[in-house]
Amino acid sequence: MITPDIAVRRALGACAVLAVGALTLTACGGSATAQSGDAKSGTGGSNTTKTSTAKIVISAEDGSTDASINTTGVRVSDGRLTEVKMTVAGTGRSVAGSMSANARAWRPAEQLERGTKYRISAAAEDGEGHATTANSAFTTVTAEHSFIGTYTPDGGTTVGVGMPVSFKFDKAISDRKAVQSHITVTSSSGQKVVGHWFGAQRLDFRPDTYWKAGSKVTMKIDLDGVEGANGSFGVQRKTVTFTIGRSQVSTVDANTQTMTVVKDGRTIRTIPVSTGSAQFTTYNGQMVISEKFTQTGMDSRTVGLGNAYNISDVPHAMRLTKSGTFIHGNYWYRADNPPFGRYGSSHGCVGLRDVRGAQGDTPAKWFYDNSLVGDVVIVKNSADRTVAPDNGLNGWNMPWNQWIAGSAT
Repeated sequence: MITPDIAVRRALGACAVLAVGALTLTACGGSATAQSGDAKSGTGGSNTTKTSTAKIVISAEDGSTDASINTTGVRVSDGRLTEVKMTVAGTGRSVAGSMSANARAWRPAEQLERGTKYRISAAAEDGEGHATTANSAFTTVTAEHSFIGTYTPDGGTTVGVGMPVSFKFDKAISDRKAVQSHITVTSSSGQKVVGHWFGAQRLDFRPDTYWKAGSKVTMKIDLDGVEGANGSFGVQRKTVTFTIGRSQVSTVDANTQTMTVVKDGRTIRTIPVSTGSAQFTTYNGQMVISEKFTQTGMDSRTVGLGNAYNISDVPHAMRLTKSGTFIHGNYWYRADNPPFGRYGSSHGCVGLRDVRGAQGDTPAKWFYDNSLVGDVVIVKNSADRTVAPDNGLNGWNMPWNQWIAGSAT
């Protein structure tokens, strides 16, 4: 079900002055559509007024303060648009737009800004050439009275089989059903996809099992005008499609300190690793790579571990949890006592042998180069608990029946 725009689509009061040799658009109060046309008869100097049958409708009502940033535009019935001008009020900056092939509709070429005042002046004529005009000055919905959901993954990307669709809203959503029902996620594989709310600001979508390799996932966002909370409306309307790449699931065994990489059902490599130490154990469970960094800084103070470490150039780092768990290269191990394949030595991350500067043929570089955002890394046999489903993109650690129970639709 598509919720109508908050911008009431009705025609606006306007009037026009037709001067010899020039058309001047003039705003005035009056009826919802403004039209004028006059012609002088050729007898006795008398005038006969002919009204244009063309009717212009500007979707954003004159004086409105909650116009849509997506669907504001101009249309005409019983005629054709001859000119549309849109500007940012106060600056005079022109807003580019496009006319339909039949000249019956016009819309901005760019998404409008929130909380911004615009002006539209439009002119049209009917089949006999009689002119009409309409004008509107309006303000788009403000950030205070709207909400936006940032989402991952981006359209056009190729991701691993574990990648959920994840929304983070900038306001608490009280009407979760209304919001969720206006976001649909489908897969070319035919897998059933269900949404799950983690609190009032996060909504994730996934199927029962990992996505099928090679499938296409389409996300349709139709939140424009949807009231997600009291007095707060959505402003997004778009379709996003991404591709699921090959299947790669890597399993870290904390007992053997090894990682087995399985691609499309076949083991392609076993890599010695070093998980968390006895004091700082690594989470168990299914974790999804959410970010990749060729090099990044890691400071123990950001994860509540005091001054335990501060390394500015950690190589080949891939995030597994939002709380700070990574799988990454390690160049600072003791050369005479390397931990890989032997014992846990980290503060909870999974380390692979590497060199400083992220150069060279190392296990960490190989794994980084062969991994996608969305790939799954499973940790087992650690002394720690299973990672929380909302700590990163790790909803796979929640049973399917519980996942469905967290849906609002």
